[in-house]
Amino acid sequence: MLITGGAHRVGAAIGRALHASGANIVIHYRSSGAAAKALAGELNAERPRSALCHAADLLDTDAMEPLVGAAVGEYGALDILINNASSFYPTPVGRITPDQWHDLVGTNLKAPLFLSQAAAPALRARRGLIINLVDIHGLRPLRAHPVYCAAKAGLAMLTRSLARELGPEIRVNGIAPGPVLWPEVELSDALKQEIVDKTALKRHGSPADVARTALFLAKDAPFITGQIIAVDGGRSL
Repeated sequence: MLITGGAHRVGAAIGRALHASGANIVIHYRSSGAAAKALAGELNAERPRSALCHAADLLDTDAMEPLVGAAVGEYGALDILINNASSFYPTPVGRITPDQWHDLVGTNLKAPLFLSQAAAPALRARRGLIINLVDIHGLRPLRAHPVYCAAKAGLAMLTRSLARELGPEIRVNGIAPGPVLWPEVELSDALKQEIVDKTALKRHGSPADVARTALFLAKDAPFITGQIIAVDGGRSL
C-alpha cells in the first residue's frame, strides 16, 4: 500500500489500520520526515520490514514514477493507493494568488491524477484499489475557501471518472470526511460547535472513523467502485 501524506493525522490513522490488517506500507511525506520515520519505526517494530518512508514533492509530476517504484521495488507489487495528501487554507475572493491556486489544485487534484496514472499498471496487475480522500467541502462549499472547495469537487469527479477509465481491473472510490479532526489552522470554539451542531449525530468524529471506512473498501467491498462515502455524522444531509 502507498499512502500520500501518511505521516500524521488521518493519513497515519489509515496507515495503522491497514497495517494492522496485514498491509505493507509506503509512507509518503513532503516535510514531515521525523513523523514519517517515527511511524515507520512503530510499524516495523510490530512487523519487521513492513513499512518504509519516501519523500516527494507531489507538485512535481516527475516524482510520481519513483514514488510508485519505491513501493513496487520494496514489496514486489502495489495493491492499494491512497491519495490523502492535501493543502488546506483560506483563499478569500479578492486575495487569491496564482501560487495558492497552483498549490491547492496541485496537491488536491493534480497530484492524485498523475499519481494514479503512474500507479495504474502496477495496480492493474493486482486488480487493486485507489482511495481518494475527498472532503465534505467538495460537495458543500466552505466560506472563504473557494479554491480548496473547487479542487476537492474536482477530485470527487476524478474519482468517478477514474472508476470508469480504470475498471474492470482497478476499483476507485472516495471518502469524504466531515468533522473528524480539526484543521491545523486555528478555529474558534464557537465555530467548532457550530460545525458539530450541523451534523445529524451532533458529535465530532475521529480519524479512526475514516480509517475503518478505508479498511472496509480495501477488504470487504469488491463490488463497490466509483462511489464517495461520506464519513461526516450526517453533515451532508
